Amino acid sequence: MSQPPSQQPPQGGFGAPQEPPNGAAQPPQDQPSPGQPDLAKPPQTPPAQPPAPPAGPPQTPPPGAPAYGYPQQPGQAPGPYGQQAPGPYGQQAPGPYGQQSGPYGQQAPGPYGQQPQAGYGYPQQQYPGAPAPGGPGSGGGFLKGKTGIVVAAALAVVLAAGAGTWFLVSDSGDEDPKKPVATGSNDPKAPSESPTVDEGDGSGDGREAGDDLNAGRKPGEAKVAWLQKNDVDLPRNGSAVQGPWFAGDVVAKAMYRGVSGYSVADGKQKWKLDLPADVCATPNTPTADGKIVIGVKNGTTDRANCSVLQMVDLNTGKAGWKKEIKKNGTWDFLSDIGLAISGDTVAVGRTGNSNAYRVSDGKELFGNPEGNCKPFAFSGGDKLIAAASCRTDDVKNPQHQVQELDPATGKPRWTYAPPRGWEVSRVYSSTPLVVRLEHEEKKQYTIVALSESGKLRSQLVPAKGAKLTADCGSRFAIFGQKLEGCSGVAADANTFYIATEDDSSGTGRTNKVIAFNLNTGKPKWEAPAPAERVLKPLGMEGGNVLLYMRPKYDTAGAIVTLPPTGGTPKTLLQHPAGAGRVENGFFSAKVLYRDGRSFIFSERVSASNDKEELEQTTMLVFEK
Repeated sequence: MSQPPSQQPPQGGFGAPQEPPNGAAQPPQDQPSPGQPDLAKPPQTPPAQPPAPPAGPPQTPPPGAPAYGYPQQPGQAPGPYGQQAPGPYGQQAPGPYGQQSGPYGQQAPGPYGQQPQAGYGYPQQQYPGAPAPGGPGSGGGFLKGKTGIVVAAALAVVLAAGAGTWFLVSDSGDEDPKKPVATGSNDPKAPSESPTVDEGDGSGDGREAGDDLNAGRKPGEAKVAWLQKNDVDLPRNGSAVQGPWFAGDVVAKAMYRGVSGYSVADGKQKWKLDLPADVCATPNTPTADGKIVIGVKNGTTDRANCSVLQMVDLNTGKAGWKKEIKKNGTWDFLSDIGLAISGDTVAVGRTGNSNAYRVSDGKELFGNPEGNCKPFAFSGGDKLIAAASCRTDDVKNPQHQVQELDPATGKPRWTYAPPRGWEVSRVYSSTPLVVRLEHEEKKQYTIVALSESGKLRSQLVPAKGAKLTADCGSRFAIFGQKLEGCSGVAADANTFYIATEDDSSGTGRTNKVIAFNLNTGKPKWEAPAPAERVLKPLGMEGGNVLLYMRPKYDTAGAIVTLPPTGGTPKTLLQHPAGAGRVENGFFSAKVLYRDGRSFIFSERVSASNDKEELEQTTMLVFEK
């Protein structure tokens, strides 16, 4: 059996984390446990490649035969890399994960609200109207109906064989989806951020509700530019909302079986693209010229897979190329996939397999590489970062890699191998590169920074008691993993900014923002939020840290900044008090600031009846 690389961190790792649905991480420990691997040393070469597996269904391997490790669902832990501590700060953690608070203070057992079920990863705690496991709009649980019987049987075969790769088979029997149809205005020549003319069709221009919320606006307050309510009749479980994405004067989102584009200036719908089945996967960002590739199910039944790629021009709403994802062998079953765009490449990841296509014309650029290590998840943007899983002799002690790939060829430009057992979980930032790693067996996690050449730059070492949190979503996924898309973090060339969990021990919730030196991993400063307020990093703005100050029951939110040296937050855009009730009413929201406007964007639409469903606010936009 291969020995773990000897890679010892300069300081200790993170304490046994508790991650509620909003992705909150747990406190780290100050000092490493004895015998931790040394991350400061160069990574060793992955285990030697064993003979290629035979084609066809998996057979029971002989004793000691290697098998692919599979990417785990986010687990958690004290710092890389340490031995399991008895709960953070010496307190004994009850159960394998300890008790933990949900996003609103309720107790949620286990890292995702439920105890893990054998063979499936970790189920997510369900809230009213949430979809059954299997993805948004799936219409049923993962093991529902005939497909469930096949899946369960396949899982039983694999688990009995002791294989690390998940194998599933399905024959959906669905006919080819119909070609998507774009409706509405598709004029790409509209002037940038020009208000859309109301043509008198009875739909209005989207500003009436916003005008009401501006009544009594005080000096210095921003105004509500527009408000968007849900206009889609959704299935019983509601639907996740994907996006938003910006292209010129359009802000677009995807939900259920359609993609819609709206005028950034006034919220008027510019186009709508109807799709034949549910949207099941999306990347975090489009191409520079406003093209995006989304995943669509290959049918509308419970047996449908997320296996169709559809290119969409966000400027016009027109559908481009469409194709089924190429399967890499008999056992490449597509259920959940992860998409990431870098340059003109969209990479498609799933357990043990990957493909990449050219966004502009759909041509396949590369598939699974030869060798022992296979990419399974990607992060896009200015770099194409891959998480790869290497074949090992022990599925409970996996070997992962972080790679930067050439988007045109898929060839690694460099490779970083963390110690055995540590899995690539999230990419918090691509430039500089900041990655979260997790150890499933030890229930530990850590955050590391890598250099431009893929060398270990530092390992973050928070002060004792600092409970860090980032919002990486909470949607349940059986297969596949999305590395990108976390919010609540920011970075510049030498500093990483992240918030702490809410502290509700006083008269109201509050928190801090902590800045870490990426060259040393140590904290540079802490900036407390104003009394009874909570801050969430959004990114960088003019060299300063951009943050959202969340509203509370009697006060509207605001966009604020902190200088890179810390200090007191300065208000950039104060949201109006008249909109506080609506702003505070989002169950789960993504917040962005762009070109002087702040966008509050609902991440899910669900209600107990059709009337409430059509009254839900999906986007609220403020401007000076």
